[in-house]
Amino acid sequence: MTRSRCRRRRAAVLLAAVLVPVLPSVSAADAPEPGEVLVPGIVGAGRAEYPMDTPDQVLPPVRPEGEVPTPTPVPEGEVDELVEYLPRSAVGAACTATAGPHQRRVERLLRLPVDGRQSAADCEAIRAFQQREKIKPANGYAGPVTWSRAELLAARKDPNAAGRCPVMTYTVACVDLDRELMWVQKGRRVTYAVVNIRSGRPGYRTRTGWHTVYWRNKDHWSSIYDTPMPYAQFFDGGQAFHGVYGQIATPTGSRGCVNLSYAHAKKLWDVLRQDDHVYVWGSRPEA
Repeated sequence: MTRSRCRRRRAAVLLAAVLVPVLPSVSAADAPEPGEVLVPGIVGAGRAEYPMDTPDQVLPPVRPEGEVPTPTPVPEGEVDELVEYLPRSAVGAACTATAGPHQRRVERLLRLPVDGRQSAADCEAIRAFQQREKIKPANGYAGPVTWSRAELLAARKDPNAAGRCPVMTYTVACVDLDRELMWVQKGRRVTYAVVNIRSGRPGYRTRTGWHTVYWRNKDHWSSIYDTPMPYAQFFDGGQAFHGVYGQIATPTGSRGCVNLSYAHAKKLWDVLRQDDHVYVWGSRPEA
């Protein structure tokens, strides 16, 4: 595929990524149906998910010939809002009576009684957290955005407090699937601050254990899904760290890659080098 054709396809992908379906406002009294799909909780805000990254493949990606180009940057002045995902029945509600998929995790992180049930007190406490962190809508629903933000804040002081990532004399990129977080450390010194990630969904799990960064490509393009993978750093077959154009905390995971925000992937590019070690553990929580 020619570079010009890739650029045209990229423009189409990014245009599609900003389109969000218009959703009706409904009462909080309407209980969600079992297995109901979560949708962005603000009409016209955020970005819809779109097909992304390579699949959970064993074979490495195809390496393009020629000079590695610079990735297409996020448009100047564009900042992704933190838009929570809700069941359609909760869109427009002032305070949800429904427990979110991450209810217990959010209760634990906010030091609320951990019972997995949404109470009026839980809703008010979660709403207050959402308001402080500028998560929209602030209606107390414990969805993926609220959970990921609470997990990140709890980990910032010492992401390896539990000692799950081996402390070595060399650089290690630590990927915690249990909390959907990653950071880089050398010895006990954190050289890349902890950030939120999105790992592999069921059927495309991010592989655990020790890996090595074996190939890097700033402007990689997935020949399988025909989508951009800016600042890709491959560490195991088709699985790589790379940026995505949109929100990281979503109801579903990647297809095996470790997704970061565009800004975080760009920064990670300057921290990791070829042959650096990657250690992955845990399992992406089911929502």
